[in-house]
Amino acid sequence: MSLRIALLGLLSAVGPASGYDLTKKFELSLNHVWQAGHTQIYPELVKMAADGLVRAEAEGARGRKTYTVTEEGRRQLRGWMVEHVPASTIRSEIALQAFLLPLLERDEAIEVIERIRAGFAERLASLDCKPAGVFGQYALNLGIAQARAGLEWADETLTALRRP
Repeated sequence: MSLRIALLGLLSAVGPASGYDLTKKFELSLNHVWQAGHTQIYPELVKMAADGLVRAEAEGARGRKTYTVTEEGRRQLRGWMVEHVPASTIRSEIALQAFLLPLLERDEAIEVIERIRAGFAERLASLDCKPAGVFGQYALNLGIAQARAGLEWADETLTALRRP
């Protein structure tokens, strides 16, 4: 997934927004599945405008621009959603540590898994929210299921590591 697609989707869902507004919306919604800060969002919006995917509808104080999705932007977003097959391979530091766990002493391995488990528990607690309407609900459900699965895996791994 690219930042471009995420921004097109967010603008399509919330309507016209400035780079600042999009950064704040990212922090409250998409940040759970795709991270981007203002240093990435602002330049990408400029590129997207140059490519005809968004247009600046209004310019306010201090050069604040409000962007909206163009027909070409909608077409590209829809095409990506309908035709793109997402990669099922995930780069995961957790999976890498799990893979390398046998290199550690048992007590160290238990500490690593307990730390990972705490991270899953924290993530699950942070996802205890209700998005307004359907938008975001499916991603929220996926995040909750993944956090629960991570907790289950951590508990099973801890049980296995604690066996004599």
